[in-house]
Amino acid sequence: MDFKPLASFIDRITSWRIPWAEVMIIHQNDTVFHYRNGYANLEEKTPIADGAIFNLYSMTKIMTCVAALQLVERGHMLLSDPVSDYLPEFAEMNVKKIMPNGEIRLEKATRAITVRDLFTMTAGFSYDVGSPSIKEAVESTNGKLPTRDFAKALAKEPLLFEPGTHWNYSMCHDVLGALIEVVSGRRFGTYLQEEITGPLGMNDTAFDLNDKQQSRLIPQYAYNDELEKAIRMDGNGFRVGTELESGGAGLLSTVRDYALFLNALTGQGTTPEGVRILSQASVELMRTDHLNEMTRPDYSWDHMGGYGFGLGVRTHISKSESGSLSPHGEFGWSGAAGCMAIIDPDSGLTVMYAQHLLNSQEPYIQRRLRNVVYSCL
Repeated sequence: MDFKPLASFIDRITSWRIPWAEVMIIHQNDTVFHYRNGYANLEEKTPIADGAIFNLYSMTKIMTCVAALQLVERGHMLLSDPVSDYLPEFAEMNVKKIMPNGEIRLEKATRAITVRDLFTMTAGFSYDVGSPSIKEAVESTNGKLPTRDFAKALAKEPLLFEPGTHWNYSMCHDVLGALIEVVSGRRFGTYLQEEITGPLGMNDTAFDLNDKQQSRLIPQYAYNDELEKAIRMDGNGFRVGTELESGGAGLLSTVRDYALFLNALTGQGTTPEGVRILSQASVELMRTDHLNEMTRPDYSWDHMGGYGFGLGVRTHISKSESGSLSPHGEFGWSGAAGCMAIIDPDSGLTVMYAQHLLNSQEPYIQRRLRNVVYSCL
């Protein structure tokens, strides 16, 4: 293995517009490469150091789906169950219909939202965290908006389509977090700590940081094209309540910490030390393509060409379409500030890539990064 091309790639993007980038490669349970470059703080020219804490954003979704699959494994729920069996506010949903004359009508949904729909982004939700019902719930809870209240608020908003008929990237996994709370009888963050992060020894992954961890939370930026430089932009706009433990975008972590979790999935649900967070059968179900003839046309992001969508993750299904050097079945997801996971059980490969730039340049960086990684093996 020769990872010089990967180091050069990291150097190139951090001299371009990415303030800081870091990558960790684990192969057959050995860390074979770990490299970072850039500045944690651009204004003060602080070099990036070990243990930097950053927003995972949508890479939270992978852990949320693993947590929910644990409950499926234990017989607490089925993917085919109506969500309203557990969250009754979703029993009577309206669907927004646009008539030929442009008039908008609300009609009663004829399909029930299932647990599977939450996993697969087919429930009919949007990603509008500023919708009227959510704004009202934020105000009525004095800015706290606990996870369960978030789900109740979202249920008041009309669906964009009949559940199961389309794919739309949305707040499905935030509702999945609320479902985990109700089914497990534990606060979502407590469940994650007791069932995943604690057993894996992930001490720096949580929705809320202690004082020592807060000192390691690094600045976040957004690149301004007019000014041709990255501008500081801290905060997580998806966490609209102080008590909202967002299953879709709320976790903070470090490269080393989240790599422990990802590598457990590469190990078919079990760590090298024998800690099991999921069965091999569940990992296989997770990375199976769950799109169908109705939903596949909606999954049309250019940089996801050749990939299907599993249970909360992209999954590689066509080399000819993707142009990717990774094998079929390689899976993972990414986050709004640019972090990305590559989970490849067949190759025994785990890649944890991180950066902290909100307009992340994902379509450019992540496909190239993946190909460079596989070329180095």
